[in-house]
Amino acid sequence: MGQRYREGENMGRQIRAIAICLSFLMLGPFGTDTFAKGPKNPHGRGPKNPHARKAKNFHAGAVYVLTNQASNSVAVFRRNAKGMLTSAGEFPTGGAGNPTPQPPDPATDPLASQGALLIGRGNQLLFAVNAGSNQISVLKIGKNSLDVVDVVDSGGIRPISLTLHDDLLYVLNEGGTPNISGFEIEEDGTLTPLAGSTQPLIGGAAADPAQIGFSRDGDLLVVTEKSGNRINTYTIDDDGVPSAPIDNASNGMTPFGFAFNNTGALVVSEAFGGAPNQSAVSSYSASDDGVLSVISGSVPNSQTAACWVVIPTNGKLAFVSNTASGTISSYFINPMNGSLTLINSVAANTGMGSAPIDMTLSVNSRILFVLLGGTQSVAAFRVGGDGSLTPVNTGGGLPTGAQGIAAK
Repeated sequence: MGQRYREGENMGRQIRAIAICLSFLMLGPFGTDTFAKGPKNPHGRGPKNPHARKAKNFHAGAVYVLTNQASNSVAVFRRNAKGMLTSAGEFPTGGAGNPTPQPPDPATDPLASQGALLIGRGNQLLFAVNAGSNQISVLKIGKNSLDVVDVVDSGGIRPISLTLHDDLLYVLNEGGTPNISGFEIEEDGTLTPLAGSTQPLIGGAAADPAQIGFSRDGDLLVVTEKSGNRINTYTIDDDGVPSAPIDNASNGMTPFGFAFNNTGALVVSEAFGGAPNQSAVSSYSASDDGVLSVISGSVPNSQTAACWVVIPTNGKLAFVSNTASGTISSYFINPMNGSLTLINSVAANTGMGSAPIDMTLSVNSRILFVLLGGTQSVAAFRVGGDGSLTPVNTGGGLPTGAQGIAAK
């Protein structure tokens, strides 16, 4: 093993909330300005791309989007320091995406998750789910390409979300009987399944989970269940192996995306049954035994279908995408106790029908990148210290069903 671095209402309303949150994608063709050299394939596990051409250098800064098509790939945008985006190629993952949804999720957003694509290990590796082939891909970030390092079975059906801490990678599988499963990231970037790491979700086949995520210290795993209005937690032992799931009721309806800040507060978005103007966000503290306690319960933002959450590195702000409203809201996180205060209900307006879904921040947290499912594009915003968002530009050409975004 490599060195470890330990880095309501009824079900119908909940289903409608998920559909509202995720059904605003519009059909559009995928195209990129240039196509890049296909990935090297040292293990012979992924297809080469014989039609690829050399891409523009995206080593200095880039945004990555998972296409989630039958032949899965990662679309790349170069970015400059101001966040300006330029299409820079498309690279196969060596696996298959799955644009066919698992009920009750709609066809317009088949994965219905946060964290389908992650960047890690000093911005050198990219980790992607292949929901159609039940696999995880690892790609090395090169000067002008993404090169397949490894493609492994996910340990379940329909992987939709990933999380990293040091040399541990965990995946959330939503299909069949949903589960979580862990892997060790070896020195060369390959993945080794972690014995004893597979655990179920409390809601079983009816859970309809959205995200898996590590706490900042790596001692806790969290999974949200949309249909169950539940937050599963798992304590992690010294070998990286999780406990059985611990049942925590969500403060508000339809918990979806979440993030931890640097003082350990857990911030969770709530679509609240799809009711107009009822989006909210709650924050929690976590005890050593995995029990969550509400700090701020369901702080509203007067928008509709809050789904994705990101927190800048200073830990004092949270941005939430409201998919049905076409807006981004900003919150202040009190660094002393993790309580939430709404800063701006509409910190950014991406437009009705734009369907802002997954989000990511640049490595310095100065630029917010938002995947717009309705326009098959990525919007960039400059992040102000006061929680303001200033539009920079937009990069397009993505396919319907693209989801999962990462940046450096």
